[in-house]
Amino acid sequence: MPYVVPGTRTNGFQMAELICPTCRRKTPYAELAEIPYRPFCSLRCQMIDLGKWLNEEYRISEPLDGATDLSLENPSSPTG
Repeated sequence: MPYVVPGTRTNGFQMAELICPTCRRKTPYAELAEIPYRPFCSLRCQMIDLGKWLNEEYRISEPLDGATDLSLENPSSPTG
């Protein structure tokens, strides 16, 4: 879920602001459909985040509850 903070009232509508997780820029919007790259403010920030995942700069530090090592699930499976 994107970081959303209350914004200012514009043209009678309550505006909210999305805070980009990459650059921390605030992007005002009335509807989420107005932000095509959410939770990011732009395609650039979206690609920076993807690059960090692909370069393994982001990691999941602990296994999820109930997750097992797939290589140990079926050790007696036939090979080849």
